[in-house]
Amino acid sequence: MLTDYEGFKQKILKLTGIDLSSYKERQMKRRIDSLITRNNYDDYDVYFKALTQNAKLYDEFINYLTINVSEFYRNPGQWEILEKDIIPNLLKINKKLKIWSAACSTGEEPYSMVMLMSRFMDISNIKILATDIDDGAVAKAKSGLYAPKSLESLPKDFITKFFDKEGDYYRIKEIVKKCVEFKKHNLLKDKYIDNCDLIICRNVMIYFTEEAKAEIYQKFTESLTPAGVLFVGSTEQIIMPQRYKLESLRTFFYRKV
Repeated sequence: MLTDYEGFKQKILKLTGIDLSSYKERQMKRRIDSLITRNNYDDYDVYFKALTQNAKLYDEFINYLTINVSEFYRNPGQWEILEKDIIPNLLKINKKLKIWSAACSTGEEPYSMVMLMSRFMDISNIKILATDIDDGAVAKAKSGLYAPKSLESLPKDFITKFFDKEGDYYRIKEIVKKCVEFKKHNLLKDKYIDNCDLIICRNVMIYFTEEAKAEIYQKFTESLTPAGVLFVGSTEQIIMPQRYKLESLRTFFYRKV
């Protein structure tokens, strides 16, 4: 049985800047233990030392830790609300929206946002800031190559207009790529983007402790413009949003008050 998880967490914080104490412990420890065993290690110290010496092992650890599961137009009904209700109302306040896709994983979400915004304005005027803690995920996002499964929920006209077929895969066109600026960002320690009209952060908060969630929601509120909107994942309804100076607009959409 693996022991001294606490010591391992401290070393990982120093090495990567990722604070494992902010993640739900049982869930995260189980994931890490499984990864260590799969790589034929039986000791945290030995595995940690290997992480510092083996770039491939380190990349695998970061990628596994940050749980990169995404798809275009995930939960399509929520994107419909975004299109029919949220975006039109935001555009009444500000004709040029500042949009941040936080914990963007492999890019499906910010690229979905570009395609959606192209229904409201010329695509050359769209700019989305997209951030994630995982360099590997960001690199994949920048390459823009996706399996057909990740496009299953995407409106068909978007696929025709914004993708090129490459063998069994789909490559997102440069015209969409140019609209997204990708950066590395750690939600638990880095400075947040300010003056955002819309922040999209979906399906990552479920992995954090309640204390970490509270801190992140507070920082998101501070990052929003007055009446700015936070769009969260389908398992991440905010209990008592008023604690963070937010109000529920629709399910999974919260406005700064």
